[in-house]
Amino acid sequence: MGIQDIIEGKKQWRAHMARVKALPPDYQIVYKEIQRYLFKVGPIDLPDGPLLSGVVDFFEEGVATNRGVLELIGNDVAAFCDDLVKDSRTYADIYQESVSGKLGTAEK
Repeated sequence: MGIQDIIEGKKQWRAHMARVKALPPDYQIVYKEIQRYLFKVGPIDLPDGPLLSGVVDFFEEGVATNRGVLELIGNDVAAFCDDLVKDSRTYADIYQESVSGKLGTAEK
């Protein structure tokens, strides 16, 4: 990864966060919770993938149709996030595999 890639990545991230800041406050709060959750257990390709920008697209559509954020995602942010990444390999999967692998070698 060269310096140009880093600079471009920062520009994209700033543009993304500007879109988030343009959302109503309740949407911003829920977005931050989704982001926090996904950064902990989310898919391995989260930084490079379209997931977070897709969430912002979804939220912008909700705002445009005058729907509340909880109407869009429901009352359980974690369940919404789990549904988003259900078919993706996650950091939680890797951790579970490493723990299972260590337990398997300890039992032998």
